Amino acid sequence: MTLTLIKRFTQLLGLFIALSLMIAEVQAQSGRNPYRSANGLQAGSGPGLIGEQWAKLPSGRPMGSPGGVNIDTDGEHLWAIVRCGGDGTPRGSQTYCDNSDLNPILKFDPDGNVVEEFGSRMFAWPHGLHVDRDGNIWVTEAGDGESPGGRTFGHQVFKFSPTGELLMTLGEAGVSGDGPNHFTAPSDIVTAPNGDIFVADGHSNAGNNRIVKFSSDGTFIMDFAETGYGPGQLMGPHAMAIDPSGRIFVADRGNKRIAIFDQEGNFLSNWTQFGMPSDIWISEDGTIFVADSESDMTQNPGWEKGIRIGDVETAWVEYFILDTGDNPPITQGGSGAESLTVDRNGSIYAGEPRPQELRKYIKVR
Repeated sequence: MTLTLIKRFTQLLGLFIALSLMIAEVQAQSGRNPYRSANGLQAGSGPGLIGEQWAKLPSGRPMGSPGGVNIDTDGEHLWAIVRCGGDGTPRGSQTYCDNSDLNPILKFDPDGNVVEEFGSRMFAWPHGLHVDRDGNIWVTEAGDGESPGGRTFGHQVFKFSPTGELLMTLGEAGVSGDGPNHFTAPSDIVTAPNGDIFVADGHSNAGNNRIVKFSSDGTFIMDFAETGYGPGQLMGPHAMAIDPSGRIFVADRGNKRIAIFDQEGNFLSNWTQFGMPSDIWISEDGTIFVADSESDMTQNPGWEKGIRIGDVETAWVEYFILDTGDNPPITQGGSGAESLTVDRNGSIYAGEPRPQELRKYIKVR
């Protein structure tokens, strides 16, 4: 009897030691952050400097609030929404750009030079940006209203060629709605390998809180999800990404989770371990990068802003890049990365709207 107890105790002790070593290894991996903040564009006196300067705006152009960012199909060039900053028109809490001559859609080469730009006076408040497999640029217009010149804007999705030619428009300018051909402040867009289009609709918790699916030619197919807190329900779907197996990951920011669906709209899972997600990027190897710009003592107590990096198969968070701003802020209002993308070398580009910074993190190991 005694020998049996000793044997069982030894087995349990061995299991405990093995488990402790596994936990220690995970903690060690989480602590070995392989990224460093390299450089960026910053509001104020032109391009700011965080580490080495990697990008610069055309001479005399003020830095504005970044929107969506996406790496080009070549894996090196960066597409980014940079709003008009001080050149815009303040309306409520936002600065609208429909009367600005500054182009909000910019393409940076690997050396940080702007090599393409377009879109002036086409948008009031461009939000989401996606580069499809053919190199076309998709942009969502989350603004709403009428310009002083009488042009209505808002609630639309635009498809451009890489040189800025308008190829497709979804939605009706200035008209919100929840029908098959209308949106309410669409926040993001992604395209599937077969060309199907998915639009996150939309930016506000009080909006449609759905995903709208179209065929590659813009024909409405279906919508799915609805307003709420339960499984398969959304509150302010802010961004999306598609993983290598075809699942749709939705940044369900108002619910402080990632909601996962298949492409037929079937709900699969909710993940809460990535904070209060504002954007999601998933690499071809299944690495998931999640930007949390909103966690604070009011909106998400106990969490910190930053970028969480993990694996779409295990759902583990492996690394965390802490936001360098006021973290966690006591009052509502995030300051960290709200959009992000990753180049073929593993470097992360992050747009930070409130401090008006476009930041780069270089992978050093």
